[in-house]
Amino acid sequence: MLEMSDVFTRAKRSEVMSRIRGRGNKETEIALAKLLRRNEITGWRRHQTVFGRPDFVFRARRLAVFVDGCFWHGCPRHANLPVNNRAFWKKKFAANRTRDRIVNLTLRREGWRVLRIWEHDLTKNPVRCLTRIQRVLKTYS
Repeated sequence: MLEMSDVFTRAKRSEVMSRIRGRGNKETEIALAKLLRRNEITGWRRHQTVFGRPDFVFRARRLAVFVDGCFWHGCPRHANLPVNNRAFWKKKFAANRTRDRIVNLTLRREGWRVLRIWEHDLTKNPVRCLTRIQRVLKTYS
C-alpha cells in the first residue's frame, strides 16, 4: 500500500488537529433526546454552560447526564485500540478517562449528581437508560 506524505510537518499537523472541536456523539445524544421526549421527561437542556459540558442538564434537579461513546471513553466492553500509533492512543484514552473522573468529582463537589450512560447501553437497552434517569429524578424531586 502506498503511503501519502502529509503536506504539513508533524508539529503543524498537531496544531491543526488540536483546533478541531467536536460536539459530542450527536447520534446518541439525539437518540436520548427522542427517548426523553417520547416518555415525557421534561426539564432538561442540551449544551449548557456547566463544567465538563454534560450532554444533558436538568438544572433544577442538578443532574448532569453524559452519553459516553465506547471508543473515546474506553468502554470496557467495546473499546478497541487502533493498530497504528498505539502509544498515542493509549495516552489519549487514559487522558480521556482521567478527565471524566475529574469532571465527575468536580460536579459532585459543586452539588451536582452525575449520570454516565454508555453508548452501547443506549443503543441496546434504552429502557434501562431511561429507568436510571427516572430513578435519579424521582429520588431527588
